[in-house]
Amino acid sequence: MTRVVLASASPRRRELLVALIDHFEVVPSSIEEVLGGDPVADAEALALAKARDVAGRFPDSLVMGSDTIVTDGERSYGKPRDAQDALEMWRSLRGRVHRVVTGIALVGPGGEVASHSVSEVELSALDDAAVEAYITSGRPMDKAGAYAIQDADVPAVARFDGCYCSVMGLPLWRLRELLASTGATCREPSASFERCVGCPERK
Repeated sequence: MTRVVLASASPRRRELLVALIDHFEVVPSSIEEVLGGDPVADAEALALAKARDVAGRFPDSLVMGSDTIVTDGERSYGKPRDAQDALEMWRSLRGRVHRVVTGIALVGPGGEVASHSVSEVELSALDDAAVEAYITSGRPMDKAGAYAIQDADVPAVARFDGCYCSVMGLPLWRLRELLASTGATCREPSASFERCVGCPERK
């Protein structure tokens, strides 16, 4: 069986990947997330760069990289630098529809492959006090756009259109396609997550 390595420190990505495969290692990449002008190109390029970075240490393994970018069409948002940056992101995005782009890539002995998923999200129109309390909790600080769709106790997301798992950080149906293209065997995500049954990216 091919050794699979997840090139990410994200606990959300680990949680999601378990829906597809049982055994994998976690080796975070040291690639710095620098954004350019095209969020789709950036997301795929960063996912590929992260996978390549770790694959250099594990040349016989199948290494998986991923990166999520939030964009409002004028600006791309990665992880906030600090609490003030997180608040400014919220002030820019709340009450508006934006796109969440998640790039995924696989690097292994058989070559490289990359793809991406795009979803639309509308943030709730939370006031500054609610946003500041959310930021103080620390939870938004390692997330693109300074929010998490899965934080159910904070109504951050008013609505979304697309892949829930992609907004979390790993589009499972797209990733399953990439894994299958390498010959890897994996489960359908709908066996673990009810939300994946009706995902628009399911094939």
